[in-house]
Formats: sequence, structure tokens, C-alpha cells
Amino acid sequence: MNQKLLSVAKGETPADLVIRNGKVVNVYSGEIYDGGVAICGDTIAAVGDVEYCIGEGTRVVDAEGKYLTPGFLDGHIHPESSSLAIRPFAEAVLAHGTTGIMTDLHEVGVVSGLEGIEAILKEAEATDLKIYFVVPSHVPFSPNLETSGGRFNPEIIRKALKRPDAVGLSECVGPYITAGFPDLLESFDATLSMPGKTLQGHLPDMYGPAMSACIAAGVSTDHESFCEKDVFERLRNGCHLMMREGSAARNMPVLLKTVMENHLDTAMVSIVTDDLHTVDLQERGHLDDSLRTALGMGLDFVKAIQMVTVNCARAFNLDREIGGLAPGRRADINITTGPEDFRVLTTFAGGRQITDDGKLLVHYETAEHEPCVLNTMHLKNPITADSFKIHAPAGAKKVKALVMDTLPYMPFTNRRDVELPVVDGVVQCDVEQDVLYIAQVERHGKNGNVGKAFMGGFHIRGGAMASSVGHDNHNIIVMGDSFEDMALAVNRCVELGGGQVIVRDGKVAAEVAYPICGLLSDLPLEELAEKKKELNRVAHEMGTEIAIPFMFLSFICLAAIPAYAITDCGFIDVVQQKVIDPILEVVE
Repeated sequence: MNQKLLSVAKGETPADLVIRNGKVVNVYSGEIYDGGVAICGDTIAAVGDVEYCIGEGTRVVDAEGKYLTPGFLDGHIHPESSSLAIRPFAEAVLAHGTTGIMTDLHEVGVVSGLEGIEAILKEAEATDLKIYFVVPSHVPFSPNLETSGGRFNPEIIRKALKRPDAVGLSECVGPYITAGFPDLLESFDATLSMPGKTLQGHLPDMYGPAMSACIAAGVSTDHESFCEKDVFERLRNGCHLMMREGSAARNMPVLLKTVMENHLDTAMVSIVTDDLHTVDLQERGHLDDSLRTALGMGLDFVKAIQMVTVNCARAFNLDREIGGLAPGRRADINITTGPEDFRVLTTFAGGRQITDDGKLLVHYETAEHEPCVLNTMHLKNPITADSFKIHAPAGAKKVKALVMDTLPYMPFTNRRDVELPVVDGVVQCDVEQDVLYIAQVERHGKNGNVGKAFMGGFHIRGGAMASSVGHDNHNIIVMGDSFEDMALAVNRCVELGGGQVIVRDGKVAAEVAYPICGLLSDLPLEELAEKKKELNRVAHEMGTEIAIPFMFLSFICLAAIPAYAITDCGFIDVVQQKVIDPILEVVE
């Protein structure tokens, strides 16, 4: 028992810090009222009338009539999508009022396993960002359809769940649940046998009996909702609705509109970002930006704050620890403006002041990285132009091929059948029909696989794009209209130790290095964002209208998102969960 905390709460000992003269946003009662917050160390001692907690040695902060909210919580985020190492990432989100995240660090695990994840979590201990570890439910994400560097099985999952920061199991995929994958269900049992641990769902297109089976298995949340039907399907089944407002998919407006227009209870509704691009984080912010969108739609101020605080905490059985301004909770506090022009002015995390009127007061030194997260690019075989050629049946002059087209606003793919010419036995791309070559090169040193297919929707010409960021296996994904440029882009990516590269007409036109797991950079947010903007600029010059083409490209190899994908194992029919041939038939 923290005797000093009790003494401060009773008024016997002065608080370390008192924030006074504010408007308390009480996420428990739904009220807003005048008052303040008293803090002892890293914990809240009292809320409301806290004048009695001021004494000798108390630091007093005048909120000047501004709003006092809990620090924001993101219940589903992959920090790796920002391309920032964990320490600059912490600086970036803390600057926007986010004081806690729930993450599986799955992308690091894909490359370097649990050892890599634990190395990154160790690095994060030097920051003020509270990280709750949601253990990856399976790596590789799509068994038998991709190659990963790390691997998670029930034994490793049980070990990870014993960590004090572990709060549950992440990305529990609906079709794998209904198919009864033995390892997954074994891990479910291990998770649910531990008090307070939760199963976090990944349930796109789960309806009726399929959704019932997932919830009956113990899954309690889902972040893969896209439409009105999804809102009702989740909430009516007692499944917490995580409304995604990220860079790759901005689904919250449609979902929130459904909630508001139907006057649905919001206690099991939260806002998450899932995947956040570096430039969006720099220019728009984090959950503060999502709140501005929600408030602009007319959402009640208290309800909006609840969706990024206590609702999230309850989804993880953490509401006695975080998510609200109340005695005994972690002293995570934001001083903000009101709903009309919402901004986070000042942030305290664990009782420590992080920002002052928007200015970041902390800086975390660059971490000394463990060897397990460095030097992770290992090609089994040399990559040349020939590595990407798709050969037609003998004697063919023209073939019908299946092209996967990305949607322009979200990296889901649809089918398009096209006729393509054959030259010297090799099927040719056709930029006039918006058909590019796409491939994924295994880079974990396991088998040297190269999967090949045809891509549409990006509209680039005159070069190639390659990236060592490729969900959810993080092999090198490459796309272009020239085999030679594709090979150059892949090999340059390897030389960088991982990264993203654009080649135009035989020369490297833009690049950024990710030496940590081939995913992350130690550069500060502003510097990395400028490099990413240059990548975007060059890609747009090549013809694409997709705002963040590399982030979209990174999802084309995710064999759990409809309808098609490319992995190192080949061209994937996601619905059937099998490798298929992109060549449908010989035309002539």
C-alpha cells in the first residue's frame, strides 16, 4: 500500500503537483465541472476540489479554465507503421496527448521473434509512454502462405503472456477461429486462464454464425469494421467496436455516423489508429486529430473523450489503472481547449510534464539496439532481372491474366482479368492497361522464395518501388514496369539494411533506410517525415495518385485482407487461403 498516496488523499501530506482552476472532464459520471487534480508521484490522489492538497513544496499549475482530460489511449496501434524507432515514436505521440498504447509489436516479432519484441520494449522503458503488450496470436500471420523471420507458437505465447506488461492476445483472425486452428485455440485457452487477459479480434466480414463463434470463443474486441452493418454486428454481440481512423484506412466517420444516428450506447466504442504514417503523424497528429474529426461530426465532448480513454481501458480490464481522472489512477492528464477548436495544450504522463503549450519538454536518447534487431536482410539467392519474370506456357503469344487492383482509398484488392502479350516466353506488363509486375522476395534467409503476380491501381511508370516493410511477413515487396529497375530497387534495399527505394530509369531516385528490423529508423519525426515526403513526391511524379503509396504497397502482401495478395510463396487468393496462378489461360 502506498502510504504517502493515502496521506496526500486525506490532506495530511502536501501533493507533489496540483493542477487547479480547470474544467474536469469526468469520464465516469459524464460530467464537466470546475476543479483540479492532485498528484502524488505518478498517481492521482484527488480530483475536484484539491485546494486542500496544496502545501509546502507543492508545484501548482494553473489550467486557466481549460479542460482537464485523461491522457489518451490507443487500443490498437502498430508503432512500426510510423517507421520510427520506439523512442522517437514515443516523443511523437506524447506530443499529441497520447500517454498509453496497446500494441503487439507484431511487425518486429515477424522479423526477430519474441526476442526482438522484448528488446524494443526494453528500449521503451526509457520513455514516459505507457506500453501494454498484446501478445501476437500467431507468426507467421498466414501459416503456409508466407515466410517470416520470427515465429510464435503456443509455447512462446505462454511465455510472453507471463510478462507483467502483457494484457492479452492480439489479432485473433476470424476465419482461423472458425476453421479451428489447433495452435490458435490452444493459445486462447492459455490467455483466458490468466485473470484479466483478453482476446483482441481481427474479424473482417464476420457475420451471423461466424461472428457468434468468434465471440463464443472469447474474442471481445474488433478493429476491422467498415460499414453500418459491422457496427450492429459487433455491438449487438457484445463485441467492443474499435473505430479505425488511421492512415491506411479511415473508417471512423462511417461507423460513428451509424452510432450517433441510431443513438447506440457508446460504452463499448473506442477510436484507434491501427497504422499511422510518418507524415500524417507529423502534419495531423494522433488521437487528437481523430477527436477533431469526431467532434466536427457533432459527437458530444465527453463521449468523444471517453472513446480515447476509459472505453479503451475497460476493453483491456485496465480501468482501475488508467483511462480516467480518479484517485489511484496513473497521473496521465491533458490540459486541452474545448470542442470547438480542440487542441492538446499540455500533457502530463505518470505525473511528469511532457509538453507545455504544445512544446515538447522531453527528449529520449537514441537507443543502443540489441543485435537481434539489426542486420536482418538475408537473401538466400542473388536477385537479378530474371528473378521477376513470369513465364507463359510454351508457344503462347498472348495470355489472359488475373490482375489485382488496389482500391484508391484503402489497400483492399479486387480482381480484373486482362490480356497481356508474351515476348520470348515471358508475360509482359502493360502500363496502358495499368498492369505492373509485382513480386515479393524472401529476405529472412530461409528459402529464397520469390512470389510473382500482376498489379493494378498504382498507375506508376518508368521505374520500380521496393520496400522491406511488407505486412505481415516483411519480406521485400517490389513493383514496377521494368525487371532491371525492380532488381536494382531490391538490391539497394538490402544494401541499406532495409528501407524503401524508388528507382527511375536505372537510377535510385529516392530512398530511406530502416536499419532496425528493416522496419524502423532512429531519425526524429521531422527528419524522417521529410524523407518520406520525398518518396511520395517521386512516386507521384511517376503517376500514382495514391497519397501514401508505400503504405498501400506494404499491405498488398497481407494474406488476411481481401481479395488477393502477393507473398514470397506466390499469388494468394485470400478467400480460399491458397496460392493460385496469375495466368488464367492462353489466348493465342
